[in-house]
Amino acid sequence: MPLEGIKNIILILSGKGGVGKSSVTLQLALALTLQGKSVGVLDIDLTGPSIPRLVGLEGAKITQSSNGWVPVPVHEAEAQTASGNDAAVALSDDGGDENKDVERAKPRGSLRCMSLGFLLRDRGDAVIWRGPKKTAMIRQFLTDVYWGDTDYLLVDTPPGTSDEHIALAEELLKLSTTSPSSTGVGALPRLTGAVLVTTPQAIATSDVRKEVNFCVKTNIPTLGVIENMSGYTCPCCGEVSNLFSSGGGEVMAREMGVRFLGKVPVDVQFGALVEGKSQEESDDEDEDRERNKVEEEKGQDFVDERPLVERYKECWSYGQFEGFAKTLIGEIEG
Repeated sequence: MPLEGIKNIILILSGKGGVGKSSVTLQLALALTLQGKSVGVLDIDLTGPSIPRLVGLEGAKITQSSNGWVPVPVHEAEAQTASGNDAAVALSDDGGDENKDVERAKPRGSLRCMSLGFLLRDRGDAVIWRGPKKTAMIRQFLTDVYWGDTDYLLVDTPPGTSDEHIALAEELLKLSTTSPSSTGVGALPRLTGAVLVTTPQAIATSDVRKEVNFCVKTNIPTLGVIENMSGYTCPCCGEVSNLFSSGGGEVMAREMGVRFLGKVPVDVQFGALVEGKSQEESDDEDEDRERNKVEEEKGQDFVDERPLVERYKECWSYGQFEGFAKTLIGEIEG
């Protein structure tokens, strides 16, 4: 059965390009895995796939199994180190700080990704397809990918309401249900709704209003609006500058009768994370080259081998998306 094992499907939509849909998709996926949920990310931006680059796996390739295409793993699930009862016993025995950490430990869900970027021979290859071929590719993504047991499938979409969106809506409404009562073994996946991403300025919010209308016409529920790039906090003095004004997404959500999930300022740490830079690196290549030379002479190796999800927890935007994840889980799972 297509989409077998998937419990909930969330679309990430925006009528405007360049508002950060892919970065919001990834951060929401990471935050959900840190709530113990197994997550899949399906990138259907066929002509401009960003997910392979963001997760640092541009060289990865899709493998084939008897059940279909196997998504690329970003990180595996990590079981809780001790149950609540075991942790409580440990605390009563020793009462140490180490055991308190065990008590607070949460299981981490897995994260897997599927994107056309993993199927290209070279990342610089252009995808020049007309509508029918795009539609066929999206149908194949929805029917021929084996996700296994997945709590949440996040679908990263291109901007606008183009062929990809129409094909996606048509297929999902056939392969899933919007009813919250669909549970149990063999039940259809639940199309829980769409998260809309905008930036504060009017030119973006006006296009996102059209996306709300698209959801209404296709009977896709709307989960909420995220106002991305809402201000920039200077890492030196802490002063907040509103690069694209502020509050436009909140006003739009209120006028359209849609839940406003919150604002996300520009996070320099997350930008450095997905660009593969350490926090000490700068955009000055000569300065970075000199620093690397000094580090090599000292025999130091600062390559961080931790999974992306563990490094993401150090980004201050994680707190924002942790809140979004908890809100959505509460809304969807009750």
